[in-house]
Amino acid sequence: MSDILNKILETKRAEIQAAVKLKPLEQLIEEAHKAPRTRNFAGAIHAKLIANKAAVIAEIKKASPSKGIIRENFNPAEIAASYEKGGAACLSVLTDTQYFQGDAEYLKQARAACKLPVLRKDFIIDPYQVYEARAMGADCILLIVAALDLPKLLELEKLANDLGMAVLVEVHDGDELKLALQLNTPLIGINNRNLRTFEVTLDTTLGLLAQIPDDRCVVTESGIFTPEDVALMRKNDVQTFLVGEAFMRQPEPGTELARVFA
Repeated sequence: MSDILNKILETKRAEIQAAVKLKPLEQLIEEAHKAPRTRNFAGAIHAKLIANKAAVIAEIKKASPSKGIIRENFNPAEIAASYEKGGAACLSVLTDTQYFQGDAEYLKQARAACKLPVLRKDFIIDPYQVYEARAMGADCILLIVAALDLPKLLELEKLANDLGMAVLVEVHDGDELKLALQLNTPLIGINNRNLRTFEVTLDTTLGLLAQIPDDRCVVTESGIFTPEDVALMRKNDVQTFLVGEAFMRQPEPGTELARVFA
């Protein structure tokens, strides 16, 4: 595991300890059960695919550890509305504060501004965060195999499903993929960014495709910037994309989405 991922996970453990003191688990569970009803995340992707369109999970992200500030003029509600107009299937919203300058409020604002299902993009390692995701209105959570063992992956997936949320499970290599395929979720995210070196290559997705059963939906993540990148993936029957930075750097993110995926 990379030093940066280790560092982030240490931060998460400390954040959870601090959060429990401010809001006990029992109170959070109550909030989670009172949250707005979930929107169908996998269903929104499926609807695009059966219409023979690319399904885009459009990301709302202000900054990253490797790139620093990505978007200065950052209004989650405006960005969400722009993405919906541009044809996104779903949203992904960064909620990690320390490394990505995200916030739970950004997810709430984005979801309120559109009808799209929303993924909470964060480093989820504990049931507390799953309840937290539902309480803030998330319709789906991300589980990163590099950060979790199989029993914990299964535990967090079951809890998310019990709360009505979908799960996107993220892998970076064949060993992680074998673990991911033991989960029930159809959504298999392949991150083209190496978490150890932060280098990005689309070959990561292409190289793992042969190992993924037909009943799973491959979501290619990171490194999609041009119509040519999209065409390469679609030619290899990858039809679902999680894209953020390429859109975030443009004045009108939804317009860029429509251009890249035209």
